[in-house]
Amino acid sequence: MRVMRVPDYGKVAVLLGGRSAEREISLKSGAAVLEALLSEGVDAYPFDPAHQPMETLQQQGFNRAFIALHGRYGEDGSVQGALELMGLPYTGSGVLASALAMDKWRTKLIWQAVGISTPRYLIIDAQSDFDEVAAYLDLPLIIKPAREGSTIGLSKIESKKDFSNAYQLAAQHDSIVLAEQFIEGKELTAAILGETPLPLVRIEVTGELYDYHAKYVANDTRYFCPSGLPDELSRQLQAQALQAHRILGCAGWSRVDLILDKNDQPYFLETNTSPGMTDHSLVPMAAKVAGIPFEELVVKILALSYVE
Repeated sequence: MRVMRVPDYGKVAVLLGGRSAEREISLKSGAAVLEALLSEGVDAYPFDPAHQPMETLQQQGFNRAFIALHGRYGEDGSVQGALELMGLPYTGSGVLASALAMDKWRTKLIWQAVGISTPRYLIIDAQSDFDEVAAYLDLPLIIKPAREGSTIGLSKIESKKDFSNAYQLAAQHDSIVLAEQFIEGKELTAAILGETPLPLVRIEVTGELYDYHAKYVANDTRYFCPSGLPDELSRQLQAQALQAHRILGCAGWSRVDLILDKNDQPYFLETNTSPGMTDHSLVPMAAKVAGIPFEELVVKILALSYVE
């Protein structure tokens, strides 16, 4: 029988919901986190920043925050900054790392500077010439907002007729839009807990993309953990994922997404500093294979709370 002694973390707010396009997913993550904390004896309560001003955290006597918010106003440094002003420790990365990881363009600039491979890209606008973009990136290509999560606003295009609509969709979500080289290969994700990479998860979709529908709607998306890759290759990818996490300044935990092409060349896509935390999400899946039950994972993340 598993017995885990949990320190007294005081009154803990589980931040969930929020105002981003990922609100519904965050509500599910937060509910799972809250249930896990309560089951381990932590004095935890739900707190939705969309319904309560952040300053009420102090007024209500909270001592620590578990951030289960996803996307903007939760994963982009804004909530982290508010919590630091109040002197409340919180889970995940600090202000700068959160902001950088949320911005896929600036993430790429930093990764490229240290030799971490990432797909080629261009910043585009409404006047961008499709032929020039396609000539540089080849077809098919990906168009997506730079600062959005869960593949919201993302399109894969194969012809000029789809270019304008794909741009407009991405631009609805962000003023910065990326056109990115499409890499065909194995979809992988590497969870980081503290300074330890967890087992890789390999994702297989029946459609062309691991998009919002494949993540949250489709029931035929398949997940493999262990990934089925050779051990040495897995270790190399885990080490590179840890480097990608560290160079952005991430702390506590994260999830690094990548594509492995047919030549076993990895291309890193993004780092998520507040990944999904339902009991069937990818980080809990990897943790389970590493021998860490969901409740223990949640408490470990809480124990790694960021303090400026």
